[in-house]
Amino acid sequence: MSAQDLLFELGTEELPPRTLLGLSTALTEGILKGIDTAGIPHGKAQGFATPRRLAVWVRKLAEHQPDKEVERRGPPLKACFDAQGAPTQAATAFARNCGVPVSELAQLQTDKGAWLVFRGIERGAATTSLLAGIVNQAIAALPIAKRMRWGTRTAEFVRPVHSVVLLYGETVVPAQVLGLQAGRISFGHRFHAPRPITLKSAKGYESRLQRAKVIADFAKRREKIRAGVSVAAAAGGSGGSALIEEALLDEVTALVEWPVPIAGRFEQRFLSLPREVVIATIQDHQRYFAVQGTDGQLTGWFVTVSNIESRDPSKVREGNERVVRPRLSDAAFFWDQDRKIPLEAHAAKLSGVTFQTKLGTYADKTLRVSALAQLIGARIGAGGDVARAAELAKADLMTAMVGEFPELQGTMGRYYAQAQGYPQELALALEEHYRPRFAGDSLPTSTIGQAVALADKIDTLVGIFAIEQRPTGTKDPFGLRRAALGLLRILLEGRLDLDLFELLSQSAAAQPVQRPGVIDEVYDFIAERLRGLLLEEEGTTIEMLDAVFANRPRSPLDAVTRLQALKEFLLLPEAGILAAINKRIANILKKATLPDDLAVDAGALSEDAERQLYQVLSDLRQPVQDATAMRLYAQGLKTLVALRAPVAEFFERIMVMDENLGRRNNRLALLRDVQMLLSGVADLSRLPG
Repeated sequence: MSAQDLLFELGTEELPPRTLLGLSTALTEGILKGIDTAGIPHGKAQGFATPRRLAVWVRKLAEHQPDKEVERRGPPLKACFDAQGAPTQAATAFARNCGVPVSELAQLQTDKGAWLVFRGIERGAATTSLLAGIVNQAIAALPIAKRMRWGTRTAEFVRPVHSVVLLYGETVVPAQVLGLQAGRISFGHRFHAPRPITLKSAKGYESRLQRAKVIADFAKRREKIRAGVSVAAAAGGSGGSALIEEALLDEVTALVEWPVPIAGRFEQRFLSLPREVVIATIQDHQRYFAVQGTDGQLTGWFVTVSNIESRDPSKVREGNERVVRPRLSDAAFFWDQDRKIPLEAHAAKLSGVTFQTKLGTYADKTLRVSALAQLIGARIGAGGDVARAAELAKADLMTAMVGEFPELQGTMGRYYAQAQGYPQELALALEEHYRPRFAGDSLPTSTIGQAVALADKIDTLVGIFAIEQRPTGTKDPFGLRRAALGLLRILLEGRLDLDLFELLSQSAAAQPVQRPGVIDEVYDFIAERLRGLLLEEEGTTIEMLDAVFANRPRSPLDAVTRLQALKEFLLLPEAGILAAINKRIANILKKATLPDDLAVDAGALSEDAERQLYQVLSDLRQPVQDATAMRLYAQGLKTLVALRAPVAEFFERIMVMDENLGRRNNRLALLRDVQMLLSGVADLSRLPG
């Protein structure tokens, strides 16, 4: 089957830089999905993304769908021919619908009878006839939060679209995309090569744009920027190295088509500002790369990436230096003004800022967090500064610096606390209580920071659940999933054995909105995140987690300990048999009605097998319960192996559902006691067996 390369390109106004790469990936995947759904064979696919274009190149795309053998069953054979063997109306109508004479139809014999049948070849559709639908469907499915219309057109996209290229081999595919007729005209760099470019085929696409001052491949452009920024930083006069964060590198890559790194500098006086302030100004606000020296200190140099290859780079440098200077001057002003007011005065302003309408102000939240942090601090041995740290944790939200640079919340609290002479651990806690902010972020290192971080996250979880604003689908405006995962990381990696039910209960009692069941809901939400973390561990199964969480462990650390003990237990040859026994007992008890307070009457046990089981159970109960109380779960589970033989003998010799109600209930109570002992660490009935 012959094949040609496919090229599709959308020429647009500047696309949102932070979503460019995601749009490119989604477009490529969407077109491939359409091609695969149509069953068209193809080779490798490659996506291209620049600020003003999204493109997809699919190599060796077959010219047709594969032909398919088809079989269509017609009417029953007895209804297709009369007594003389002539075809009936039913047969001729079926043949006509199949496009063949009756003589070319076959017969199908089955156990249920015989039918007239058509067998033939369905020719695959031409690829070019399917491409318009595939491309438009892929565009419609792109993850665009808000689409826009432009001019008088009704088409909607994330930005205005000015050109569409759709080539199959060297042929333009007749298609209308977003209100435009597809062609072969593209455009190069807006300033260096503004004239239209006529594309002959997909194979020359990348090189043709390269000559028009556009590096179409996102990954190649990113690596060119990385290398160029490093060279510019080293050659800028400081001999330093650029601070290249991957998120910033991606964003800058999405802002330029023809990257030209240029080094600039700012006055040394700004280096007296906190390092994070300088980086936030240069990096987050200006999209520049800061430069540090071999000693790790900022040098006063930065590297910007221009989208123009200027004849006079010094003018570009001077322009960027003029832009960054007032931003740093503003930051210096904020730094000076904020330090004139103590953190306590900033904290007092929190009463005027709403955290959530139903949950009160940030001052209200601070009071709740402070009380909870003190409880946690007492449990983990934190110092006496926990209450003070909690009271000041949100104070920097009211500073001018954080108002301008929200990403510095917490960080500025630490700096201002240090400037006021607070102890280092307390100052550090003001920054650390936000951690972890994202997956892989560092955790609080101090016990004060741990206490305030846990209290803050628990208060948010319980409060938002209390007002029934839990996450739904992909929507999580209060970051509750992140809060739960952060809480778990602090507890597990910090080896903090805290009773979640105790903490959730205190937090729920302090909320302005009281709602029954919220404690269990938040526990289940956290437990579901913990299940996800544990399931990533080698050797962990869903059934193991079901068994462990059936007992609702009071602390995440306890859940992990139970899981490890269960894994050790399952290596024993008796484990599967005990699991099967527990499952059998659970099924029996599920169908029976037994008073909760009914105890086993040892004197009424008349059979040797039931008396033997009762005796073994009595002998094992205390050792198993002691081991469980001391969290020697593996030891407790291994002790249970002694139940295997007497339970097996019990089921072999004893009729549990005896006609005598008293005897039956006594035996059911005995089995219930066996189940309770077997399920002390984990519900073994939930395991395979």
